[in-house]
Amino acid sequence: MTVSPPVTTPAGTDPGGPAAPEPRFRLLGRMSPVAWWHSRGAAVDWTFISLLVIMTAVALAAPWLAPHDPVQPVGAPRQPWFSDGHLLGTDMLGRDLLSRSLLGLRTSWLLAIIVTVVGLVIGMIVGLVAGMYGGWVDTVLMRFTEVFLALPSMIVAVAVAAALGPGLVNTFIAVTIVWWPYYARIIRSEVRALAARPHIEAARMSGVGWFRIMRRHLLPGTIPTAIITASLDIGNVVLVLATLSFLGLGQPSPAPELGADTSRGMVEILNAWWVPVIPGACVALLSLISNLAGDGVRNRLANRR
Repeated sequence: MTVSPPVTTPAGTDPGGPAAPEPRFRLLGRMSPVAWWHSRGAAVDWTFISLLVIMTAVALAAPWLAPHDPVQPVGAPRQPWFSDGHLLGTDMLGRDLLSRSLLGLRTSWLLAIIVTVVGLVIGMIVGLVAGMYGGWVDTVLMRFTEVFLALPSMIVAVAVAAALGPGLVNTFIAVTIVWWPYYARIIRSEVRALAARPHIEAARMSGVGWFRIMRRHLLPGTIPTAIITASLDIGNVVLVLATLSFLGLGQPSPAPELGADTSRGMVEILNAWWVPVIPGACVALLSLISNLAGDGVRNRLANRR
């Protein structure tokens, strides 16, 4: 006679046993934060993209939105928030911090957009030519690109900006010089992948010229990748520009600039902490919204593809 082993039932399934504990988020009547984030993906993406558009509009309208002259003293030095008509207070010279932050936002954001667009255009040209022709053209262009990639980009940008001197144009040149190689490598890889597809091979075998293939097939195929890369990268450009400005390589004083205002206000960190914190927080907020909006652009374009 064989005796069958006793059947054990998991906790919560035996009517006489203790009930299994409910999941924590089910007890709270809601999803976990991660599940909620994914379920609201499109809404979250469009929210940050809308914030980026609003921020761009504010930057463009900054000269008209600024309540005071950002360069001239308009009140007592080191006034705190909401004092004497100054929403964000005044700095150590009595200049309105809200006005200077708005004009500094305009400078940093618009310059970051220009640097990204110009670097992307240069990188796309180099990447398209290298990926389309291949051979010695590809080798020469990629070895030239790797020279820039092998050097620390921040140190090169600081060296170029220091050699050229302070100023917006010089800062633009310094950052653009070290930024386009990243785009060139990405676009070149995308072009090489597109050039191996059957319809490109069929166009080449039918006698279509390289320039027409590039204009009709390769360039449109690289645009989504270029947009995604640039949207994810613009927040880093903002930080690099703010770093150069913090080191004194941006616009000369008394021009309003977020990085420079943060650097100059550090001497007041114990007496009037809002003087360096407000422009520094503007840089952090600008970079954060840019990165989150870049993620949103990537997600939306990925879903469409």
